[in-house]
Amino acid sequence: MGRVLVVEDEPAIAELIALNLRHQGFEVQLAADAEAAQAQVDRVLPDLVILDWMLPGLPGVQLARRWRADPRTREVPVIMLTARAAEADTIAGLDAGADDYLTKPFSPGELQARIRAVLRRRAPSALDLPVEVGALRLDPAARRVTHGLGAQAVELKVGPTEFRLLHVLMGQPERVHSRAQLLNRVWGDHVFIEERTVDVHVKRLREALAPAGAQGMVETVRGAGYRLVAVPTAGEGGA
Repeated sequence: MGRVLVVEDEPAIAELIALNLRHQGFEVQLAADAEAAQAQVDRVLPDLVILDWMLPGLPGVQLARRWRADPRTREVPVIMLTARAAEADTIAGLDAGADDYLTKPFSPGELQARIRAVLRRRAPSALDLPVEVGALRLDPAARRVTHGLGAQAVELKVGPTEFRLLHVLMGQPERVHSRAQLLNRVWGDHVFIEERTVDVHVKRLREALAPAGAQGMVETVRGAGYRLVAVPTAGEGGA
């Protein structure tokens, strides 16, 4: 499962959220203020941030604006927690860049549902749910990739890095991912490797999909990056 950063200055609330998320299989990091949260994000990008509005020092709403203005953190999903229930406050939180807004008190079940909904929209590969694009199916829990339907399905042998790469691409089909974005999502932005490494693993991924004739599903978008499509464009599949 994915990595979640919980930014909450009330220890009891932070621990309750963390306990429930860990039961769901998430890796959880805690921060009690904006400075600690920024240090965590600078070290490793999370798949999701749960951010309290009323933090000591810099408020959560300002921290959200900072992250949305930074190209490195712009795409990280944020769920904002607050005791402010007024419509104007909800609008302010969403305008600051929050993907969702949850008013205290809330139930663990409601928070989990909001997290799943946000991750399905913004970072599907952070969830251990099977993903299907066309005839291609990836099951993160079973670590299996198959192509075809029913008895005609063929299991494909995909290496661990290529599996993660395919998971990211299948999570947002048709979307073009730059090499830098794929490096961040597959390897983590705390790992310093050349962007050309992505090309090597895309080539290996296509080779793994070739026995099912599915190598053309991974398309090169020249000057932009790669995308996965349900119906390959004629002539695609090259490096």
